[in-house]
Amino acid sequence: MTLQDSHISLAHGNGGRYMRELIESLFARYLKNPNLDIQADAVALPLGQPGELLFTTDGFTVQPLEFPGGNIGSLAVHGTTNDLAVSGAIPKYLSLNAFIEEGFEVATLERIIQGIADAAKAIDVEVVAGDTKVVRRGEGGGIYLATTGIGFKDPRIQLGMNQIQPGDMLLVSGPVGDHGIAVMLAREQFGLRGDLLSDAASVLPFTQALLGLPGLRFMRDPTRGGLATVAHELCRATGLQIKLDQAAIPVRDPVNAVCEMLGYDPLFLACEGRVVAVVAANQADEALALWRSRPGGDLAALIGETKKADPYVILQTELGGARILEELEDDPLPRIC
Repeated sequence: MTLQDSHISLAHGNGGRYMRELIESLFARYLKNPNLDIQADAVALPLGQPGELLFTTDGFTVQPLEFPGGNIGSLAVHGTTNDLAVSGAIPKYLSLNAFIEEGFEVATLERIIQGIADAAKAIDVEVVAGDTKVVRRGEGGGIYLATTGIGFKDPRIQLGMNQIQPGDMLLVSGPVGDHGIAVMLAREQFGLRGDLLSDAASVLPFTQALLGLPGLRFMRDPTRGGLATVAHELCRATGLQIKLDQAAIPVRDPVNAVCEMLGYDPLFLACEGRVVAVVAANQADEALALWRSRPGGDLAALIGETKKADPYVILQTELGGARILEELEDDPLPRIC
């Protein structure tokens, strides 16, 4: 390791020796794989994979950069590969762009890159290309990451909102709102602290578990806007009513407690390791059993259904009533992913 500085300077982004040392000493050291060539302008990938190639891109600006259960690096890997996974694909490759603020601590950067490497290794994904830019002090939030992902999908798997039919069931793979509240607590806003962990993780075990079900219609990871926003997307795209059962939706007690104190609704809070699936009614129980058999899936639940009725998102409350769940307008927790 040749990088001697403890903080990032503008020289680390000027294309010269300092930038080369930064890339070689940190990025290449942690992300090393046979397809990573830090001297090439483009990389040739062995795409001899069966099926359709899927492509996605994402950006990450979470604050704070490190939070219980992960950091912006692991979040970037999970967030990008999860978009491929819920589309029915197996993620294979990532590109990584890092926008680093002058004065950023190298030790923190190293932990973030370690988070990227660990998350990618756990799901057999390679970071094969990237770029580094350094912006002036005060022009960034420490570090921003932008990623692009490539995966492969069996062309026989047809998922989409156009597949959804009246009477289909909605499932969620685990408790909602963990990530949003964990990040908020890490900010120590409102004088609150807690030991809740972000749910940020790969959803690949859950998505792959359902791909053999012919009744699987659609999957989505409920990130910004949470579960309620996914329900509104389904409602708009299908013209069907989406009815959610509040009592069935899993929410951890610490999440409920913070939401009650501060006036948040956990259904609108971001998740970074959950899947919402729409499945034919006659296969919903089988789908739920498959999810509950996976590590971390013990709190998976059937949470609602689609109905041929007025196209609203209806929440059946725990008290037995029903109300229209309005669409999210203001972001209650900015910069959570």
